[in-house]
Amino acid sequence: MAVGGWHLAESGHSRFMLIFGFRLTSALLATLNYVCENCQQPAAHQLVKRVRKFSLFFIPLFPVSTKYTDTCSYCGRTIQVPKEQAELAAGQTQQAA
Repeated sequence: MAVGGWHLAESGHSRFMLIFGFRLTSALLATLNYVCENCQQPAAHQLVKRVRKFSLFFIPLFPVSTKYTDTCSYCGRTIQVPKEQAELAAGQTQQAA
């Protein structure tokens, strides 16, 4: 998903246009199986890393924010997870594989 805009500016006698925005990328870190706190059902949970980057002329330059979310596949409940907890869970599932 990209959000942005453009700006037309004059500098002396020349004009230039800036195209800027934000892009959101998502990466599945792990699929975890445990009992959901919301629906009390044993279900798969997707652990996802979402990174929002500032882009200039459609080129992503630097991350603005990073969030980790956990979504229950049974009830759809989504919560934010601290970075340390997300990386620990993703590391444990990779070691088990």
